[in-house]
Amino acid sequence: MIVYLDEPPRSAGLVIVGGGVVGAATAFYASRMGLQPLVLERRAALCTLTTPASTGAFRLQFDNREELELVRESVELFLSFNDITGQSDYDLGVRQQGYLWLTTDDRRAGRQRTLVAKQHRWGQDDIELLDGDEVRSRWPYVKDEVVQARWRAGDGFLDPKALTLGLVSGSRAPVCTGCEVVDFRTSNGRLTGVETNRGIVACDAAVIAAGPFSGVVGALAGLRLPLTTVARHKVVMPDVPEVPPGAPMTIDDDTGAHWRPALRGAYLLYTDPTTPPSPPADDVTPDYRFAQALLDPASPVSVARVSDFWERVWARGAVHWFIQSGHYTMTPDHRPLLGPSDIPGLHLNTGYSGHGIMGGPAGSRRFIDVLTGRTRPEDNDFRLDRAFSPRDLDIL
Repeated sequence: MIVYLDEPPRSAGLVIVGGGVVGAATAFYASRMGLQPLVLERRAALCTLTTPASTGAFRLQFDNREELELVRESVELFLSFNDITGQSDYDLGVRQQGYLWLTTDDRRAGRQRTLVAKQHRWGQDDIELLDGDEVRSRWPYVKDEVVQARWRAGDGFLDPKALTLGLVSGSRAPVCTGCEVVDFRTSNGRLTGVETNRGIVACDAAVIAAGPFSGVVGALAGLRLPLTTVARHKVVMPDVPEVPPGAPMTIDDDTGAHWRPALRGAYLLYTDPTTPPSPPADDVTPDYRFAQALLDPASPVSVARVSDFWERVWARGAVHWFIQSGHYTMTPDHRPLLGPSDIPGLHLNTGYSGHGIMGGPAGSRRFIDVLTGRTRPEDNDFRLDRAFSPRDLDIL
């Protein structure tokens, strides 16, 4: 069970600012190390901002070894969630239906081959390359234009709300909702407490795990964090009989448009790299042109470009859909910020750049190891003072 408080306590061992998946994972691993965490969430309930708007998926197909190893650890948690968390109130509903990356372009097919060779060298040797005919023999909805795919059967989906609430339940950490952080107290430059709209919580350590509002919270302490927020949208189609319920996450590797089975229909997404940053918001305005771009077969980013049944869905027309919107919290190299800030006692666990569901649990375990000294600062790949090397956006 989750322990809710009517009022924040006067003191805590570790104050966690944010009640999404990253804050929940931080609480879980902090409790395992005996740190007596407290979760503060300014909204009326846990897991109500960006976490429930996510795709709810995980994969071990990455373009860099650091994130691959991070998510590999998270997946171990997902596959044994109730045993590891010691709670049975929340089940993830894990469905390992795979990730299928399709390409119609010979040059991209070459890049797929290069990437898979790297992934094999990094120890992820269960990723396959399939030619177009093999792809269509397994998934008949794939169009003739597809020449190759990369595929891993062990990738899959889960319930992000169950993940968040299960981690909090397993942590047994107290939670105070409707409790907004308004300032940080310091003495001689070191953190001594967290001021909220409902009182001050004395502490020697606090961590900002506030997702898209992490930069706003950090600014209360005078921090200028290398974070931007980018609006993203998800089309939810709750009842589409044409969608094969056992299909994998199916991705057009040429455009980034992707879909997966969900409910009795599908979630559809597209991460437009030209979308400019925008200020974080509690209510991101849905862009209904986004749905048209994904569904209309005439669109260059339509999911019908590589999956033929979406043409029939469009032609039938009588399909209900709505949009969930939120923000990704981006860093310059699209990897998280984990560890101490410039203010002693004030820490960061944020900036997962669209990978919070799959990277947040293991990232939080690593953060707690840094906080407790089990990991040396120089061995932390995700420290704030690292050199940020730009790379292509990889957020599926």
